[in-house]
This record gives sequence, C-alpha cells and structure tokens, in this order.
Amino acid sequence: MIQTHSPLTFTQKLRAYMQLTRFDKPVGIELLLWPTLWGVMLAAMGQAQQQGLTAGLPSLKVFVLFALGAVFMRAAGCAINDFADRKVDGHVTRTKGRPLADGRLSGKEAIAAFLVLVILSAGLLVFLPIAVFYWSFGAIVLAFIYPFMKRYTQLPQVFLAAAFGWAIPMAYVAVQGAPDIWCWLLFLAYMCWTVAYDTQYAMADREDDLKIGIKSTAILFGRFDVVIISILQVLFLLIMGVVLWHYFAPTSLSITPIFGLALVAMMFAKQNSACASRQALACFQAFLANIWVGRYVFALIAIACLWTTFNG
Repeated sequence: MIQTHSPLTFTQKLRAYMQLTRFDKPVGIELLLWPTLWGVMLAAMGQAQQQGLTAGLPSLKVFVLFALGAVFMRAAGCAINDFADRKVDGHVTRTKGRPLADGRLSGKEAIAAFLVLVILSAGLLVFLPIAVFYWSFGAIVLAFIYPFMKRYTQLPQVFLAAAFGWAIPMAYVAVQGAPDIWCWLLFLAYMCWTVAYDTQYAMADREDDLKIGIKSTAILFGRFDVVIISILQVLFLLIMGVVLWHYFAPTSLSITPIFGLALVAMMFAKQNSACASRQALACFQAFLANIWVGRYVFALIAIACLWTTFNG
C-alpha cells in the first residue's frame, strides 16, 4: 500500500532515485555487464580470425562504450520495472520498500528516469557504427515490454533474458559488422543461464506472486523447478563449450578454456543444492551467487583472449 510522505530532502530524493535504478545494488549491473563484455571480447576474436589472425582484442572505445551502455540500460530496465509493478510491489515482502511502492517517487518520475537513461544510452551510439543504432531499437523495445510480461505469460524470464542479452548481437554488429552463428549461440547460452538464475529469483517470491496473480517460470515449473534450472544450466555449459571450442581450439590454448567451465558446473551444483530447500532466502542467495559465474566466465574469456593475442 502506498504511504504518504512529507516532502523529501534532496538527499532523500537522490536516495530514492538510486533505489529506483538499483545503483545501490550493483548485482544486477554485473549480471548484464559481464555477458555484454563476453560478446565484445569474442566478437573481436572472431573479427581477427576472419582476417587470418590467430586472435585479437576489442578497441578500448568499444569496450568502454558497451560497459557504460550495460550500466545505463540495466538502470533504465529497473525504472520501468518498478513503474510496471508499482501497484503490486507493496504487497510483496521483498519489494514493499521500493520508492514507487511506498510513495517516495511517482509513476511520472519513474518514466522520466527511464527516458533519461535511455537517452544517455542512445548518446553512446554516436560513437559506434550506424548499424548498431538500428539494432538498439530491439534493446529499447525489449527493455520496455519485459516488466509487463509477468501479467500475460508464464515465461517473463525469457523476455528478461532477451532484453539483457540483446547487447551481445549489438556487440557483434559493432565489432564485426553483423552477428554470425557464433554470436547467436552465445546469445542462446546466455538466455539459458539468465532464465535459470531469474527462476531462482522468482522462487524467492513465489508465495507472494501466487497471492497477487503474478506469473513466472518458478510457478510454471512447479515442483520441477530445480530440475529444469539444472537442465538450463547444463545447456549453458554445453553451448558455451562449443563457442569456446570454436574460438580457441585453433589457437595455442586449444581446448583448455573449455575445462575452465568445470568450476562453473560446481557453482551451479552448489546453487541447486541450496534451491532444493525451496526456502526464499536460500533461493535468493543462489540467485546472487550468479554474479560469480558472470565474473568468472568473463575472466576465463579475457585471459584466453589476452594469452592467444600475445602468445600466438
């Protein structure tokens, strides 16, 4: 239920906007940032190999622009998500303190924040090829519609994954000029991982969502939730293994990076062991643990790219 507040001070207002855009909780930023940079790094590898080179690295400009774009678009997504959920967040234990739910910010202020962040993201496109601008419309549309999907489909996590993952084909367009089959395989791997971890997130809210009529994969999967999450994680590992084989098998590293995915498999096993209890806190902690998956896979790819670039 929305509460009434006396006028907020500048500091209180700033804090409310930070909470709206989740800049106070960088976990979501990392979950979007690291896969974006996977795409940037692997696209540069692909471009170098197309030119007959063993390996290559992206330009610092492209790397920084996509990193900033990931930060801005994730914040924009949070603002529009809270606008979409402004009438239901107050009924969910975990979200009732959000600034739209408790009345510290209005719906108009949330929309304004969304538009400002989208404009900031669009400003970055000036420094990239024009084709990236055209592809960015897909990101904007997905970022706007995915928060509303939980009212119309049991698969809102799929729309979230597509919205977050759209930076991957955009990175390939920026670096290579167009996405290729390996881009779409990386995108598919990312989709599997994201649906898995966002289902863990939804498991933490399942009881509240059932009461207020919100749809999610956690509800759709029911008692098979952990099994299906495990299947999605295995698909992620298999597809990522194929992608890494393509890029690094011809190099001096051969298939070594693929073995690095074994640690990710252990991370997933630990997450699923926690989720098996179906306790909200355990499921939420499993979701949070995915930032280490993103960080580790980025480190694996970055080290492999650097090694092959400087060691042949």
